[in-house]
Amino acid sequence: MKTTITVNGITGEHEVADRTLLVHYLREIRGLQGTNVGCDTSSCGACTVLLDGESVKSCSVLAAQADGSEVVTIEGLAEDAEQERLHPVQESFREHHALQCGFCTPGLVMAAVSLLRERPAPTAEEVRTGLKGNLCRCTGYHAIVAAVLDAAEKKESP
Repeated sequence: MKTTITVNGITGEHEVADRTLLVHYLREIRGLQGTNVGCDTSSCGACTVLLDGESVKSCSVLAAQADGSEVVTIEGLAEDAEQERLHPVQESFREHHALQCGFCTPGLVMAAVSLLRERPAPTAEEVRTGLKGNLCRCTGYHAIVAAVLDAAEKKESP
């Protein structure tokens, strides 16, 4: 099947097998390695991306379903890649050391970005609830929640 998908602002036309998952399209066809394949069952969230602005687990979406859509991956999130200016959520994760091995981090960051678009000033409990579909086996989530709350505060500041 021929698909046209805009990924991180760059539109690409590609032939894909009907069964190609979006995560494999991103990694194998578009060459973007930031979106991780974790469980292949949509349980862990390591493959979370933004599809037309909504967070989705790309291991549960076919590339064909994304035809005509816009996808943002962790690589496309930075506000000014040339200036190396991170997105506020990425910066907060860095400042709060909200990662250990880093495998889950891209998915958690993308889910957090989506959460903050829906709830710009969440409580800690809302952050925990909003990120419950993303698993981290290395941390206790405390630093992750703190990072998301900090990013929300920075967005609210003038």
